[in-house]
Amino acid sequence: MARKSSWEWSRTAQTRKSMLQAAREVFSEHGFAESNVAEVVARAGSSVGSLYHHFGGKTELFLALYEDHQAAHEQASAASVAKARKSGVDDPVELLIAGARAYLDGAWERRDLVRLFIDGDGPPGFDLLRRTRGREWVRQNAVLLGAGGDALARFTVAVLTSIIGEAAREVATSDTEEEAREVIEAAMKLIRRLDPLNVTDG
Repeated sequence: MARKSSWEWSRTAQTRKSMLQAAREVFSEHGFAESNVAEVVARAGSSVGSLYHHFGGKTELFLALYEDHQAAHEQASAASVAKARKSGVDDPVELLIAGARAYLDGAWERRDLVRLFIDGDGPPGFDLLRRTRGREWVRQNAVLLGAGGDALARFTVAVLTSIIGEAAREVATSDTEEEAREVIEAAMKLIRRLDPLNVTDG
């Protein structure tokens, strides 16, 4: 089988990117149920056949958009935590806050997608996928915090993760960036106040 040239790979990547951008616009405007692939490919300047070739259908396109959105969140948070560590931060709570701040910045930048994914209008099985991703997020935060395996520690990490998730909803539905920033700062204060590692408040 012949290998694809770098030009062909680039064209394939650009086609995928164009379709995802068009899907983002269409799904955000109409929701999943009311959207159709014809409008997506028209905006992408592509064809229905090409969409099915790259994604398989409307459901797969929606899920690919979700996975890209989550990947962007994870990459930004990981980079922010790594940057904080490099600058000398070693307090696990402050590292969590660094990651959470990057996550919430992304919620504002991609607020159309956050609103799309929280409104409940997705393909069958999407809620389960979202819950599974949520459990993995709690697990990652537990590792970052070095939380113990007891029930209280697990519950505390779950509460902190929920705070970040709820803050993302509030950020995404804020009318202005200033309002979104106020929500982000309030979330950071609340995380510190909950004192998940039982550090005495100063």
